[in-house]
Amino acid sequence: MTPQPGHLSTLVDGLQFPEAPRWRHGRLWFSDFFRERVFSVSLAGDLREEAQVPGHPSGLGWRPDGTLLVVSMHDRCLMARAPGGPADAASTPAPLQRLADLSAWVGGPCNDMVVDAQGRAYVGNFGFDLYAGETPRSTCLLRVDLDGSVHRAADDVMFPNGMALAPDGRTLILAETHAQRLSAFSVDKLGALSHRRVFADLPGVYPDGLCLDDEGAVWVADARGRCVLRVLDGQGVVQRIDTGERHAFACMLGGEDGCTLFVCAAPGIGALHARTQQGRIETTRVQVPSAGRS
Repeated sequence: MTPQPGHLSTLVDGLQFPEAPRWRHGRLWFSDFFRERVFSVSLAGDLREEAQVPGHPSGLGWRPDGTLLVVSMHDRCLMARAPGGPADAASTPAPLQRLADLSAWVGGPCNDMVVDAQGRAYVGNFGFDLYAGETPRSTCLLRVDLDGSVHRAADDVMFPNGMALAPDGRTLILAETHAQRLSAFSVDKLGALSHRRVFADLPGVYPDGLCLDDEGAVWVADARGRCVLRVLDGQGVVQRIDTGERHAFACMLGGEDGCTLFVCAAPGIGALHARTQQGRIETTRVQVPSAGRS
C-alpha cells in the first residue's frame, strides 16, 4: 500500500520495540531491542535480519567506508562490523565487534547515536537506571572517534536521545527527552561541540528519535504523546501526525524521494509491552524531503 499524506500505513508489524530507524541503500534499518536484533526492510515489506546484539541494540550508523556501528544499550558499548553482510534473508549476519567501552562515562543504558561524515559517533545515554526507577539526572553526550577513543562532547544534558546533523555538518540537534526540549550545538572540524542553544522548548513533550528535512525542520517522536511533530527552529511545533493507540519512539525520512516518513511505534516501553509483539513500522507521506544525517 502506498502511504498517503497524513495517513499512517503499516509497513511491518509483529515487532517488540522498534527504534533507531535509518534509511540506507533502499532499505529502512532499525533496532528491535527486546528481540536483540537489527533488521532492515524494503518498501515492499520484506524483512531481513542484519545483526544480533544480546545487549539490546539502539542507535545505528555507518562510517564512510561502510562500517556498521551499533550501540549496545545494556553493555554500554559501541559495536562495529566491517563492510559486507547478508545478501538475503537466508544469510547469517556476521558478528559485531566491540569498538569502544562507554561504561565508565555513563550513568545508565546507552541509547541513540548519530555518525558524522568523518565517521565520528555521538552517543547518548539515559544518565540513570530508568528500569530500576531511579530519579532522572543529567549526564554527558559522548563522542567516539575513529580510533575508538571516547570523549565528552557535552555535559549537563538530560537524557540525550535522538540526534541529527545539518547537511553541512556544522550543527548538531539533540533531543533532551526529560528536559522536554531540542538543543542545538555548533560543531567544529574536529567534532567538538560548542555554543549550545535551545532549538525548541517543548513543554509536555518527551522528544525521542528525530530526523531533519530540507527546510531545516525537525521531525521528532513524542514518546508519551502518541504522535510525531514537525518543529522549526525558534517557532516550535508546526505540524502533528497522531499515531493512534501506539506511542511513537522514533522517526526517519527516506524512500526514493526522501518524502516517506517512517515511524517506530509500540504500545509502550518495557518488557511487558514488548511481549505483546504489537510494535510496528508505520509510514506516511510528507511534502519536504530528508536532509542531513540522523
